[in-house]
Amino acid sequence: MASIDRYIFRTSFSAFVLVLVSLTAIIWVTHALKEIDLMTNQGQTVLVFIGLTGMLIPLLVLVIAPIALVVAVSYTLNKLNSDSEIVVMTAAGMSPWRVFRPFLIVACVVAALVEVLSAYLSPKGLRELRDWGNEVKADVVTSIVQPGRFTPVEGGLMTFHIRERRSDGLMLGVFIDDRRMPNERATFLAEQGEILQNDRGTFLVLVNGSVQRREAAQRDPTIVLFDRYAFNLSQYTGQSTVVSYGPRERYLWDLVSPDPNDPMVKAQPGQFNAEFHDRLAAPFYPLAFTVIAFAVLGTPRTTRQSRGFSMGLAIAGVGVLRMSGFASTVFAVHTPSAVLFVYASMALTFGLGIFAIARGTIIEPPAALTEAVTGLVERVSRRLAPA
Repeated sequence: MASIDRYIFRTSFSAFVLVLVSLTAIIWVTHALKEIDLMTNQGQTVLVFIGLTGMLIPLLVLVIAPIALVVAVSYTLNKLNSDSEIVVMTAAGMSPWRVFRPFLIVACVVAALVEVLSAYLSPKGLRELRDWGNEVKADVVTSIVQPGRFTPVEGGLMTFHIRERRSDGLMLGVFIDDRRMPNERATFLAEQGEILQNDRGTFLVLVNGSVQRREAAQRDPTIVLFDRYAFNLSQYTGQSTVVSYGPRERYLWDLVSPDPNDPMVKAQPGQFNAEFHDRLAAPFYPLAFTVIAFAVLGTPRTTRQSRGFSMGLAIAGVGVLRMSGFASTVFAVHTPSAVLFVYASMALTFGLGIFAIARGTIIEPPAALTEAVTGLVERVSRRLAPA
């Protein structure tokens, strides 16, 4: 790699890493704030909070990496244009393909990163997020049921409360409000409660209490006294259960030929097909975005208006390509042939972009548009100028 290649690669890749880390951190913090109840309401530690929310980082990087690459390539090309370095390279006889080579290397590195994230790391993170999240949020016995607190679970459909927990594990003053059934509400009150585990699961054995059941169609509740009552807590103890992962939580090789007898595949065949093609096309987006950015911004610019127009055109081209990919994936859920539009738009982008780069085409704004924008800016400046 020549010195000019190393210079361009270092500049663009450094900008890519900076933008990627910044955007990922901002979006991750925004999402993490939504899960702050893990510490405030459910008594979890900071490490659990960071670990649980950090499982989303591979998915965030997968989505943000192509966008960060466009910003980095645009920044580098604008810098080379502003410093007249592209003009010098062109005057020295360097072809557009020669200048494009280090940008293509950066795009290939990002494409490889996206491929690894798409095929393994992103679904792995989502799997861990579901498994760990279910364990943390459902472990009522060890962390949620705390003396003196009314603790909601299952989105507030159930509420647990105990007055006291003795050193031997015996719970005193147990209260359970169960509203999971839409047409019935049950309230349990017991003097004592004790956790019992056996081969059938985990149970909260209530002693000397009552259960009040009130059906929606009935005016008066039904109250039943009991000496002992076993309340099933198996689903709240973090015990291992068979989990059926959704399309986004499957590895790429699992989407190639999913088990036709899988209940999830039977219920959502279109989702699996659309997700597979979206993952398959993901590594090509960084390459396509780089081709668009260089085709529009990679030639020498003489005016600020021209650079501004080219920057806007590059952003619009990238946005149209990515939005068409999202739309095609959505439509492919019900119309499998819609995925062909993803590959068609990608092929068209590569074809037009490579043609423009090979010919060294300078994409300039029409003179009428430049004059109109210049006139508008001047009129606005005069109106905003102090009298």
